[in-house]
Amino acid sequence: MMGRVLVAGVDTSTQSTKVRITDAQTGELVRFGQAKHPDGTSVNPESWWEAFQEAAQQAGGLDDVSALAVGGQQHGMVLLDKQGNVVRDALLWNDTRSAPDAERLIAELGEDSLIDEEAKEGLSEDPVLRGHQRWVKAVGSSLVASITITKVAWVAKHEPENASRIAAICLPHDWLSWRIAGHGPVEDGQDADLQALFTDRSDASGTGYFDSASNQYRWDLLEMALGRRDVVLPQVLEPTQSVTVADPSIAGRDVSGGCIIAPGGGDNAMASLGLSMEVGDVSISLGTSGVAAAISPVPAYDMTAAVTGFADCTGHWLPLACTINGSRIADAGRAALGVDYDELSDLAAAADPGAGGITLVPYFDGERTPNRPDATATLSGMTLRNTTKENIARAFVEGLLCSQRDCLELVKSLGVNVKRILLIGGGAKSKAVQALAPSVLGMDVALPASDEYVAIGAARQAAWVLSGEAEPPAWEVKVDSVLTGDPTEQVYEQYVKYRG
Repeated sequence: MMGRVLVAGVDTSTQSTKVRITDAQTGELVRFGQAKHPDGTSVNPESWWEAFQEAAQQAGGLDDVSALAVGGQQHGMVLLDKQGNVVRDALLWNDTRSAPDAERLIAELGEDSLIDEEAKEGLSEDPVLRGHQRWVKAVGSSLVASITITKVAWVAKHEPENASRIAAICLPHDWLSWRIAGHGPVEDGQDADLQALFTDRSDASGTGYFDSASNQYRWDLLEMALGRRDVVLPQVLEPTQSVTVADPSIAGRDVSGGCIIAPGGGDNAMASLGLSMEVGDVSISLGTSGVAAAISPVPAYDMTAAVTGFADCTGHWLPLACTINGSRIADAGRAALGVDYDELSDLAAAADPGAGGITLVPYFDGERTPNRPDATATLSGMTLRNTTKENIARAFVEGLLCSQRDCLELVKSLGVNVKRILLIGGGAKSKAVQALAPSVLGMDVALPASDEYVAIGAARQAAWVLSGEAEPPAWEVKVDSVLTGDPTEQVYEQYVKYRG
């Protein structure tokens, strides 16, 4: 079609890079490419660059693209030296080696000698809990091993030679955007232009050293982890700000003025933009993990440290609660009963709400929400009378959904007025999950069509920046159905009793 303006959304996730070339006006998919990343929790970023180039080639190239944005896996630590070389393999969000460093930083901030001499009023007398609370007040979230600052602390402690070489710290999406703009490693004596690194507030809000309420880096906290402040951190761009264009050999060669690079963002925030979520919307994503994310007009400070107070890609906030156990709960049920997905759904449908009194608390791999890393799953309330395949199947599905209801209730407790729930992810395809979700979650549930919402969100941001408008373009989000059902509060109450 002549005259059509194209934008590209890039999703550099843990598993792969996806490139979605999109009609800027309608959001219609034009071309698509995808290339895998290597497995592991510590990865050479060059593999992301190679995957991006392969995915872009699969998508027919980016010569005719007017703007692009990169959505990326959050928290991954990319360290660069003065020449722009990667100092060591990136530690990803799922690398847990820095768990002791998270505990150490929490304890340090909980000590009586408070960094900014802030008042103790409202803070716990317990130094560990006070440490959690002070991190929440400082950056919106307390620390777990996934957060970037803990990984910086690990390198400083365990790899001092590498730590001494650090000239810049960035995130996966920041680094890939920088490379697309034509930057990269240079020879000794040349300028690697580390000052050209940029990010957005959504991804920066997951580092542990950025305050999204004031839009400022917390250099004092970074110094706690690294021992110094003389490093470059990416410029944090506003939602529609652009400071560069792509290298024409990479994108935009056939476009007058070149291909604008938008700020990009973290994957959860990009998915919410791809879903066109607004204030009051909550997405529940059932993948390997479970994620409940809400759009809020104000920052979220959860002093229990269960909800992370991230920013979104529009100027709002994205309070988010994450469970380690997601759709794999249903997989465990299938394995235990020796059935396939459809058979599990049929069995669950044949049982009454509450599974005859049987409750699964599904902490198979420990749990993050609530924070019970050493927990295991429990199946409670079984008697000779109620122990049937049907009730056990139902308990597995209800346990999965009640775990997500916990996340939903935590988000509500921060003052988020939930108006709509969107159910996404691979686990949302389960007939049993679809059948029971409205009843367990307590309200109707919208089921968007299965799609690449991180890449769509990145493309939508690119179109927004290109347009210069105050609001992002109104792209249609196809909703396959709105699931309804009578609330079954007794199921959640029974679950709460057993999970304690």
